[in-house]
Amino acid sequence: MTKITFVTQDGTRYDIDAADGTTAMENAVRNDVPGIEAECGGACACATCHVYVDEAWREKTGEPEPMEEDMLDFAYEMRPNSRLSCQIKIRPELDGLVLTVPERQA
Repeated sequence: MTKITFVTQDGTRYDIDAADGTTAMENAVRNDVPGIEAECGGACACATCHVYVDEAWREKTGEPEPMEEDMLDFAYEMRPNSRLSCQIKIRPELDGLVLTVPERQA
């Protein structure tokens, strides 16, 4: 299991043991992380699982693919470290990953 942490706007931390091969979004939904709506179920067809990747993890999570970039155009307060959590695949190298949930989803 890989440990990931979601931080909500009020500072609440959700520390999750995530199975490798799943997505950050799947783990957020399974663990009732507030603010991750995931309306499209992980199909990269909306921006309701938008998160901010902690700067220390940006290189390891990688850059968004073109389809994800298109969906991020609909995200609320997109930043350079914005990603869709449905596109972040959990793997051992991401142990300790920190993702912040935005104030609201688009």
